[in-house]
Amino acid sequence: MTEEPVQPTLPGLARRKPRVRVRTPAEVDPVASVLVDTPAPHLDHPFDYLVPADLSETAVPGVPVKVPFGGQDLSGYVLARTARADIAELAYLQRVVSPVSLLTPQTYALARNVAKRYAGTTPDVLRLAIPPRHARIEATIRAASPGALTPPAVDPNAWQPYRGGPAFLRHLTAGRSPRAVWTALPGANSPWAPLAAAVVATLTSGRSAVVIVPTGRQLALMAAALATAGVGAWSPNQPGRLGFARLQAEDGAELRYAAFLAAKDGFAPVVIGTRAAVFAPVPDLGLIAIWDDGSDLYDEPRAPYPHTRVVAEQRAAAENAALLLAGWTRTAEAQLLLETQWAAPVAAPREVVRAATPRVHALGSRELAAEGPAASAHLPTPVLRAIREALTEGPVLVQVPRSGYVPATSCSRCRTPARCRACHGPLGLDRPDLASCRWCGAIAGNWRCDVCGGPTLRADRIGSGRTADEIGRAVRGAQIIQSSGDTRIRDEIPGAPAIVVATPGAEPSTPGGYRLAVLLDARTATARTELNSGQEALRRWFAAAALVRPHEAGGQVLVVGDGAPRVSQALVRWDPATFAAEDLAERRDLGFPPTVRMATLIGDRPTVDDAVTRLELPDVRILGPVVLEAGATDGLLPAADTVRALVAVPLESATELVDRLTELIAARSARRDRGSLRIQVDPKDLT
Repeated sequence: MTEEPVQPTLPGLARRKPRVRVRTPAEVDPVASVLVDTPAPHLDHPFDYLVPADLSETAVPGVPVKVPFGGQDLSGYVLARTARADIAELAYLQRVVSPVSLLTPQTYALARNVAKRYAGTTPDVLRLAIPPRHARIEATIRAASPGALTPPAVDPNAWQPYRGGPAFLRHLTAGRSPRAVWTALPGANSPWAPLAAAVVATLTSGRSAVVIVPTGRQLALMAAALATAGVGAWSPNQPGRLGFARLQAEDGAELRYAAFLAAKDGFAPVVIGTRAAVFAPVPDLGLIAIWDDGSDLYDEPRAPYPHTRVVAEQRAAAENAALLLAGWTRTAEAQLLLETQWAAPVAAPREVVRAATPRVHALGSRELAAEGPAASAHLPTPVLRAIREALTEGPVLVQVPRSGYVPATSCSRCRTPARCRACHGPLGLDRPDLASCRWCGAIAGNWRCDVCGGPTLRADRIGSGRTADEIGRAVRGAQIIQSSGDTRIRDEIPGAPAIVVATPGAEPSTPGGYRLAVLLDARTATARTELNSGQEALRRWFAAAALVRPHEAGGQVLVVGDGAPRVSQALVRWDPATFAAEDLAERRDLGFPPTVRMATLIGDRPTVDDAVTRLELPDVRILGPVVLEAGATDGLLPAADTVRALVAVPLESATELVDRLTELIAARSARRDRGSLRIQVDPKDLT
């Protein structure tokens, strides 16, 4: 029995009889094991607390609670209730935040596995998995009674064009858990109709399904395909009606929390959403499907930086669910799953691919040599000629790698990249006569080159705005539509003749498909220094080319510029599988992910040097440390004297590497070491 402290009486006020609140432990299982949300890595484990008698009915496993910890009240989740504790004297739970059990055993196990995989903490992962609470919607869903959902008939034709597709569907219908990597064909209903058919097959087996897409635009297409297939939408206004729930941050905190509860309570046996939907707590999970697993939107920007694909793999294995990685192309990570026979390929035969795809031509300097000096123009004459001809039969798509007017400039005399005098960031043009810094936004008036003193700038890279201006001057009378983050992203345009200038990911669809797609600046797209530059360029090109009509209907794609030959030829042949296999083989030879496990250590030099010396592992390979330039740490760490080291080990030593990193982080936290250190496993970028 304990007594709560009483606040002292203020001077000059009459003394009142203190009110003492007596708390007694619960009679049944009075000890609660609580995971406390603390930022200290060395405290990432459960703590025991006494459950007071008045909270005995509500302090059940999974509910959020407040507990005293280190002189303050912190949030946490009850993991279990037991009769005895390891410590004689325990503090009491302060209160139960919500009577709803938010943390399921499956979500907790997944969070532990993800934290271990990425050398992070379980509370950090749970912040990604469980949305903030909204009490009003909680009461609405708790009062509802679930209805019944009769799965519609499975469309057997949706997967007919693909080798392995019908078998994949049959396995799902029979309640089994196949794992597949699917290379989709372009077409009016692809990929959404096949994905909807896979969801329906999973529902037929009595299980739940989760479908994850990169963007809200694709989420709307998936929702429409499910509605067409006979699976309606769940709504918080009709909480008892079963259907699919949308889980995305753009819907707002309240709707996101409602969808989370609907999934947990079985009102939404199908969840479609963006990155965080991979944690959706649906009961009896049968299928996790990820569309476009190579998208950088699946890279979580918050610690411990898990990738959606890896989380899906872990969850599918732990819950014995099917996994489908799908896209127009194939990532090196998906190729590794195929080569290790962890998953099976699902792809169309070559004759089906040829019939469904447009004709692709690569226009490099060799093909444009006859144009003379005009061959180096941003829009060569053959490209403009093709645009004019295609406009007579339908709309034309022009994909530009970057938005803006002129994103990067250099000195017109000596070609030195133009830099800001204030922060040394790159200079760009927002309009023909206005240069500004891309980092701090400072206007670069009266700029002069630091090397040669030249006063004028030249365009190093052309953005979507400048491209639209050039096309408008060259093709008189044509309707020009821009679709980018700087203007407005359009979901769809009419099938009438028009020229659409779009950035990657912002290409609108059009009824019947585009007559022509022009992919500009191929050299810029494939010459980036990132490890995934070729894979990313191919992913963006295929996404645009998939919107073009088949070649029998006149569809054509032009790749303009001297792009990397292997990347350009993969698009010309429409053969992403061969590119993925070659890319993976090259990474294996060079010792790069995903054929090795790699981690980055970023911080001040003494801290990074000390951390590297503590990683005593067999077959470890350490690159660096090297000094990072300003802006490379995204403001998360001081720029001055910040260095980065890369640590790589074979896959068979991956677990040992992550364990050592976790121990290192915990030890630094316990000792309260000085110095900055950020560790990221499977870094997105190695540059």
